[in-house]
Amino acid sequence: MLNGPRRRDGRLVTDVPDERAIMPFIMRRRTESTVYFEQLVDIAAAQTWIERWNAAGGPRLSLFVLVLHQLAALLHDRPRMNRFVAGRRLYERDGVYLSFGAMKEFADNASLEMIKRRFAPGESLASVIRSLDTEIRTARTAGVAEVDKEVKLFLALPTPLLDVAVSVFRWLDARGVLPSALTRSDPMYASAVVSNLGSLKTDAAFHHLYEHGNCPLFLVVGRIRPTPVADDGQIRIRQVLPLRWTFDERIEDGLYAARSAELLRGRLEDPLRYLGPPEDAVHHRAVQEGP
Repeated sequence: MLNGPRRRDGRLVTDVPDERAIMPFIMRRRTESTVYFEQLVDIAAAQTWIERWNAAGGPRLSLFVLVLHQLAALLHDRPRMNRFVAGRRLYERDGVYLSFGAMKEFADNASLEMIKRRFAPGESLASVIRSLDTEIRTARTAGVAEVDKEVKLFLALPTPLLDVAVSVFRWLDARGVLPSALTRSDPMYASAVVSNLGSLKTDAAFHHLYEHGNCPLFLVVGRIRPTPVADDGQIRIRQVLPLRWTFDERIEDGLYAARSAELLRGRLEDPLRYLGPPEDAVHHRAVQEGP
């Protein structure tokens, strides 16, 4: 049940079991409430689905964008995963927000621009692709991002004042009165942060959670690799995508979280079931948009 005091980014959850309500008082920090979970996803069907989508003339689709789209759909379907702890209380977030990074260029000293985007319920894959293409292009060509400007203002303070300012920031945030201008573009005020290490040809790592912000979930996407898998008593080589989750267990019990992760794997391993034939989706988009 959702009622009672609101924050600008969520509403207090009041029907919390006692054992969950006490957890933020016992485990006071996000980093001491962390659970790590790994999945190996057979990605062959998704790769075929993406190839068919692109061949049918849809806006260019990548595997990472498909992961983002399906994760957002999962969080809408499993709203108890879209919660966060603030001020020792549990809140349900207003909307699904995903944050992810875009490198300005593939170089060791290239800057990483963080993008935070709201995903609407039932949003089409084509809409997500077009929007993300625009946002990524803007992030790579624009100047200093809004959140970076805010950081520069804080860093201009002398060290003792900066320490006080951060403490005041956290005090206001815990009470839900922090101005939204300070959190609107902050990637750590999101449903999940998703890191695409696969695009850098790097294996997935387990990422830590941040005390700053209120994001309770990190998902790291690794690189696809051929992996021996037992199949009907035989060892076969499958194309496997590693997903590594980091989860604040104060927001929900492990069973609900594990089932949610398994649902994402099912969506990625069988996109035909959840998205239908890609040719139909592309044709439906073309009919809606018209000539």
